Amino acid sequence: MIIGKFVAVAVIGYLLGAIPFALIVSKRMAGIDISKYGSGSIGGTNVLGTVGKKAGAIAMALDIGKAVAAVMLAKAIIGDSVLLVAGFPLNWQGGQVIAALMAMVGHNWSAYIGFRGGKGVATYYGSWFAMYPAAALFGGVIIILTAVRTRYMSLGSMLGALGISCLFIVLTVAYEFPIVYLVYSLVAGGLIVYQHRKNISRLGSGTELRFGEKRGRLDV
Repeated sequence: MIIGKFVAVAVIGYLLGAIPFALIVSKRMAGIDISKYGSGSIGGTNVLGTVGKKAGAIAMALDIGKAVAAVMLAKAIIGDSVLLVAGFPLNWQGGQVIAALMAMVGHNWSAYIGFRGGKGVATYYGSWFAMYPAAALFGGVIIILTAVRTRYMSLGSMLGALGISCLFIVLTVAYEFPIVYLVYSLVAGGLIVYQHRKNISRLGSGTELRFGEKRGRLDV
């Protein structure tokens, strides 16, 4: 059944996204539970600030890779199948978006570690590298420029996601890009902002950690 393919894509996306690479890398390379250090987020940025550049780069690369794998598998599984949802045709591009979103959900709320996780930024960018690399590069430039200017990775992550949403509004209206990409950019971008709600509070109070500042153990 066609619907079974889309269900499989969602499940695979979640299970791949839920692999807590940041936790695995930090334990293997530094012998620590990254959720108890820095921001407490189980993500590459926290590994970068707590363990170091090498560990952070590895964790981020793996988080990007799991999203790429989920999206590529979705295209292979859906193939030429088309599912009608309320009269709207959902093809392999829709399948990729489902896989990408579920990979983010898995990363943020991993069933492997008690539904804890990170903020989904690297996973989000990994999905765009597989679906539309120019979007990932566009958002990446915004992150880098923001981080260099303010040294706030959290701010860069949110502005990068916002930039990608704005990009797809233009591409959808002016160039008739698939609307599912716009929907994904808005939903996933909103999820990234939601996951950064504590960072937003700390940015407002001036207590947010800057890139390069040492991250110690949390008081837990």
